[in-house]
Amino acid sequence: MVRVRIENVVASTSLGADLDLQSIALSLDGAEYEPARFPGLIYRLKKPKTAMLLFHSGKAVCTGGKSWKEVDETIRIVSTLIRKGRQKILAHPKIQVQNIVATADLGSEINLNSVAITLGVERVEYEPEQFPGLVCRLDEPRVVVLLFGSGKLVCTGARRPSDVMVAVQKILRELQDSDLLRRDRSASKSAPSRSARESPPRAGLPPTSSGDPAPPAEPAPGPLPAWADAGA
Repeated sequence: MVRVRIENVVASTSLGADLDLQSIALSLDGAEYEPARFPGLIYRLKKPKTAMLLFHSGKAVCTGGKSWKEVDETIRIVSTLIRKGRQKILAHPKIQVQNIVATADLGSEINLNSVAITLGVERVEYEPEQFPGLVCRLDEPRVVVLLFGSGKLVCTGARRPSDVMVAVQKILRELQDSDLLRRDRSASKSAPSRSARESPPRAGLPPTSSGDPAPPAEPAPGPLPAWADAGA
């Protein structure tokens, strides 16, 4: 069974009244607020390892959570800190998940050219000169799946964890039914090619220092969706 890992849950809420971001920035240790560069205030938590974006309108975005529990905990913590600064906000703000980003490993290499031909141009986008992954859009659930030749994938656009599971199983079934999965990756590694045996080992890439939740060695989806800024 393919193991799915949730990397990021992006959720939005409204704290009610207008927020005095300048005052909040002074009361929250470590808050980042530079209105000339970005209209929102950024506050990062260490536990859970998440971030909150606060806007003057009262809207807020939580990102970096691995689950609904972490999102809820983050919003409660930040709300409590804001109230301590004597700002009036809603006691129980409604939270809405906007996007779930998850990763999975199919355990087998994939021929992306064959996948693009089999699934059809109306469903996929594959331009390896511009991006190494194949973009596949599903109608049900309405998500986007990024497939990589290594067999790893990224699912984005889901609103519920169950949507991620359904999407991954649907993609896996289509690849299996079309015989598009190559042999097991571990088996292929056990028998290196002649060129690999004759070539000197290459130095490994240094680990990332960004700390952003993203699948190792694969490009991760872009930053927050545009509505986060527009909603401010």
